[in-house]
Amino acid sequence: MKKTQKILMMHVGIILLSLGVYFFKIPNGFSNGGVTGIGTILAQITPITPGAWIWILNIAMLLLGFLFLGRKTGAKTIYCSMVYSAIIYVLEIVCPLSKPLTNDALLELVYAMLLTGIGSAIIFDCEASSGGTDIAALILKKYTSINVGNALLFTDFLVAASSFVVFDIRTGLFSMLGLFAKAYIVDGIIESLNSCKYFVVITSKKEEVTEYIIKHMHHGATACEATGQYTGDGKAMIHTVCRRIEAIKLRRRIKEIDPHAFIIITTSSEIIGRGFRGV
Repeated sequence: MKKTQKILMMHVGIILLSLGVYFFKIPNGFSNGGVTGIGTILAQITPITPGAWIWILNIAMLLLGFLFLGRKTGAKTIYCSMVYSAIIYVLEIVCPLSKPLTNDALLELVYAMLLTGIGSAIIFDCEASSGGTDIAALILKKYTSINVGNALLFTDFLVAASSFVVFDIRTGLFSMLGLFAKAYIVDGIIESLNSCKYFVVITSKKEEVTEYIIKHMHHGATACEATGQYTGDGKAMIHTVCRRIEAIKLRRRIKEIDPHAFIIITTSSEIIGRGFRGV
């Protein structure tokens, strides 16, 4: 079931990315980097459509990936790259756009960044990518001392800067704004997707609380003896983690078992281990 959910989420990410690119980025000339930005710029100076350029560039990058990286290119990346390119190409045929959906460029930039940011974050969370310049950055990492993040930023910056020349200053400024916004949106969404709740429970009902955590929530728990320095009473300190949607239920159940329990809940950006994410 978990594998099926991951595949489903990966397709949701591809669709969101495709919709954001086709309906908001391409019509406005927003070139925030990547294959999409390069395709948008090349389409402006050639008779080939953005969708066709995106497909051509993604295939070229995948071939380079196989040539220089071998199987590291990854089956998921190949699949996402091809499906994403195909959706853009089909949308150009089924729903051709000759101008932006609205006259408000800032509004369209917001939607472009939200849809593509959420889509990319979901794809990354499924341990895949939409290909493109990600592959170029990995090649640079293998054969040079350049950091992947810096290589991607440098590539995207050059693409966004090109929009000043190919389009106009207004489009270039929006492209630059989108470039910087994209990094924060993707990082923020990935952290949100992986965030969990860390519980520290100080209680006199250790057995009942740990039994609920282990048998009903199917999570592990670590318990140790603790002594309150104010009262001098001996209690148990239980440590456990759970997903965000489980946190309210766990908190409520702990208070039902022990109304006097002291509960500390903090947010963790990621949990690595059995039942959560692999290393």
